[in-house]
Amino acid sequence: MRSRRITGLTPGVTAELVAEIGPLWHERHQAGLASRPRRRAVGTGANHKLVLIDRPSATLVHLHHGATHDVSACWFGVDGSTITRAIGEIRPLLAMRGCTVAPDVRLRTLAKVVDHLTASG
Repeated sequence: MRSRRITGLTPGVTAELVAEIGPLWHERHQAGLASRPRRRAVGTGANHKLVLIDRPSATLVHLHHGATHDVSACWFGVDGSTITRAIGEIRPLLAMRGCTVAPDVRLRTLAKVVDHLTASG
């Protein structure tokens, strides 16, 4: 994930993004666990197959290339549902940070991105 061609961001920007949204993701994850009664002891159960640093990367790859969840799943060596869940968790955090595009907008070229940014302010 060190190549800008993969995620659309430089490794430094990706690291900053992970450092910024990592605590937010962890907080939401813990709140989700605390919101329902536990059926298992703390620390038991399955571990995440897609670690925190890979979740934003998988989301960025999906958003940058428009790859299907199954393609991203093959790339990261996990199930498609894991990628779907990761993208569903990370996209709202990116949106909170101001990184959002309406679902019906497809920005396929840099010129379209510039036009969209100019029009949206």
